[in-house]
Amino acid sequence: MKNLVKVERARLNLTQAELAEKLGVSRQTIHAIEKNKFNPSVVLAIKMARLFNLSVEELFFIDEE
Repeated sequence: MKNLVKVERARLNLTQAELAEKLGVSRQTIHAIEKNKFNPSVVLAIKMARLFNLSVEELFFIDEE
């Protein structure tokens, strides 16, 4: 699964640590999500999408290639 977390975080001028604090997770969790090494829980995905004003489907997607 791919995502736009890094792009959206940069758009809001947030560091990984700042985003992590807003979401109640560790900076390492944000790093792992951005590197596609960890898929967030449904609850965390919804929180992230709301923060970025996107749908979950816009923020996280399956690369069909």
